[in-house]
Amino acid sequence: MLAARNERHAVGAILFFQFLHYAVRPWPWIIVALASLVVYPDLASIRTAFPDIPAGVVGEDLAYSAMLSHLPTGLLGLMLASLAAAYMSTIATQLNWGASYVVNDFWLRLVNPAAGAKEQVRVGRIATVLLMLAAGGLSMFLSSALQAFAILLSVGAGTGLIFLLRWFWWRINGEAELAAMISSFVIALALFLWGPAGWSDTFRLVLSVGLTTLVWLAAAFLTRPTDRAVLHAFIRKIDPPGPGWARVRADAASDGIALPRSPSRELAAGIACVPAALAAIYASLFGMGAAIFGHWAAAAGWLALALAGSWVIWRLWDDLFELEA
Repeated sequence: MLAARNERHAVGAILFFQFLHYAVRPWPWIIVALASLVVYPDLASIRTAFPDIPAGVVGEDLAYSAMLSHLPTGLLGLMLASLAAAYMSTIATQLNWGASYVVNDFWLRLVNPAAGAKEQVRVGRIATVLLMLAAGGLSMFLSSALQAFAILLSVGAGTGLIFLLRWFWWRINGEAELAAMISSFVIALALFLWGPAGWSDTFRLVLSVGLTTLVWLAAAFLTRPTDRAVLHAFIRKIDPPGPGWARVRADAASDGIALPRSPSRELAAGIACVPAALAAIYASLFGMGAAIFGHWAAAAGWLALALAGSWVIWRLWDDLFELEA
C-alpha cells in the first residue's frame, strides 16, 4: 500500500493480495493436509512412524511436520530454512510492532510526550523484552497451535470493529483504540484460561467481541474527544465518507474552513464492493478446489460466481475513486 502510486493502485494491490492469499495460497496447504490423511490416517500411525517422539507431543497438528519427512534432502533443507525465516520475520514484526505501540501510542501520548530519542529507544527495548517474556509465559499454557490461533482470532475480532469504525466515526479517539487493544487481549486470554470448559470457541469469540466493544465504547465517551484542529486536518487529508463525520464537517464549515464534500457515493460503492469481493475471492477458492478434484460442473458454477463478483467491482471501480481525479 505504502509503495503504491495512488489510492486506486493501493486498493487494486490489496484486492490482488486477498485473491492470492485466500484463493491461491491455501491449496498447497490443503493438498498436503489431504495427503497426510492418506499417509497418516490416525494418531497411532504417526506414533508408529516416529516412535522417539513423546506420546504427549503427538497430536493432530503434528501431521504437517510429519509430511515434511517425505521431502528429498535438498528440498527438506530449503523448507526448514524457509520455516525458520518465516518464524523469525513474524516474531521480529510482532515485537517491533508491539514496541512501537508501547512507545508511540502509550509512552509518548500518555506518560512523557517530551521523551527524547534515547528514552524512546530504552522504553522500546524494555517493551520488547517484556513482550517476549509474556509470549513465552503464555506458551506454557498452550497445548497446540490451534489454541494459539483461537486466541489470536478472538483478539483480532475484538478490535476489528473499532479498526473499521474509526474511519467512519469521529468520536473514536486514541484512548478508545488503546482500550480496545488492551481489553481484547485480556478478555480473550481470560476466557481461554478461566472460561467454563463447556463453552465453544464460537461462543468465546462472540463474547469477547461484545465485551471488548463495551469497553472501547465506554472509553470513547468517558474521555475527551480528539482535538478539533486534528479532526479538521484529518478530513482535509483523508476525506472520510459517511454520516459519522457530518458533525465535524458542519463544525468546520461554521469556522469558515473549506473541506471536501462528503463522498457518500463512494461509500455506497465501497459497501457494494464488499460482498462482490467476497464472492469473487471465495468462489475462486472453491472453484479451484472443484477443478483440482475434477468436479467440472461445480467448478463452472463457482467460476461464474467469481466472474459475477469481479464484474460488479469493475462496474463500480470508477465510483470508488471519483474524487481522486
